[in-house]
Amino acid sequence: MTIPGKRIIPTPITAGVNVKDLVDNFMSAYNGARLREACQVMAQKIMQPGVTVGLTITGALTPAGIGYSCVVPLIEAGLIDWIVSTGANLYHDIHYSLGFALYSAQPNLNDMQLREDKIIRIYDILFDQEVLLKSDAFLRRVMKAPEFQRKMGTAEMHAILGKYVRKAEDELGTGHRSILSAAYDCGVPIYTSSPGDSTLGMNVAAMRLEGSILEMDVERDVNESSAIVYDAKTSGGQSAVIILGGGSPKNFALQTEPHIQEILGIPEAGHDFFVQFTDARPDTGGLSGATPSEAMTWGKIDPEQLPDTVVCYADSTICFPIAAGYVLSAGCNRPLKRLYDRRESLYEALRAAYQVHKPSDEI
Repeated sequence: MTIPGKRIIPTPITAGVNVKDLVDNFMSAYNGARLREACQVMAQKIMQPGVTVGLTITGALTPAGIGYSCVVPLIEAGLIDWIVSTGANLYHDIHYSLGFALYSAQPNLNDMQLREDKIIRIYDILFDQEVLLKSDAFLRRVMKAPEFQRKMGTAEMHAILGKYVRKAEDELGTGHRSILSAAYDCGVPIYTSSPGDSTLGMNVAAMRLEGSILEMDVERDVNESSAIVYDAKTSGGQSAVIILGGGSPKNFALQTEPHIQEILGIPEAGHDFFVQFTDARPDTGGLSGATPSEAMTWGKIDPEQLPDTVVCYADSTICFPIAAGYVLSAGCNRPLKRLYDRRESLYEALRAAYQVHKPSDEI
């Protein structure tokens, strides 16, 4: 009888084992094996030249340093082509860019005392309230510039902001590279699926009260992100999504396919690769825990590609540093696609396809 699996042969771990050997040889079952599968799919299939890779970011990852330690190296290696992030992750990353201090602590401190001392807590991360106030002041000062005074998609807003953040990083000599500044430098568009749901969005709202005309074009974001995926598939390549957590960014990246197929009427089959690191359960019915198979029923995932989908039920702060280290150790490196620079042409290609395939309004 043939058993459909790989034989487990335990071997002793040794001093000095590298991350690739650790994953390949010592993660044999359960979510350790799912992490191994995710790393191998990423290195062997997703991080290849013909694949357009989208990354979604939720949870307080940048305060924990995951932005500079993991996301930025992948951007600079050409392994991340577009991003959907919560505004909070982009905002809190700026603290490091401006040279402010965040601290690792215990999660069981006295919150009443922290409040009195004007100390902010994100589980086991602490920082002075002044960090928020000074970061807000930086944002408002920057976003008064004339180039912000119009309606634009969040990718454009983040790129312009990234330019100013990069300048601040260089002038202050903080030694930090934020996701915003790295994406600006490498031509990686960043979208925020809920642009008002963060301190970044609240600062934009506050500036509106004093006469700013900056407005975030959410419809542009829906079409622009879908145009990226449409181009990836129609140009003979493939599309991949790597999901950290879940939430609105997960749905925003995945809904590109239903938008193309259902709303625009353009024939398509779905994303080719799906890797998710999450602690969300599927049985509650929430989007964060929805499986690739369930996503397939919506047209989000190509049913032919389900074997190349992996969900690892574990904390992103554990899994993603390992996965990032794995693909870089495997020698993955690609030329930058610079999709931000091609946004207009991709948008117009999607518009032209919609004019050909536009569904009837008849019920």
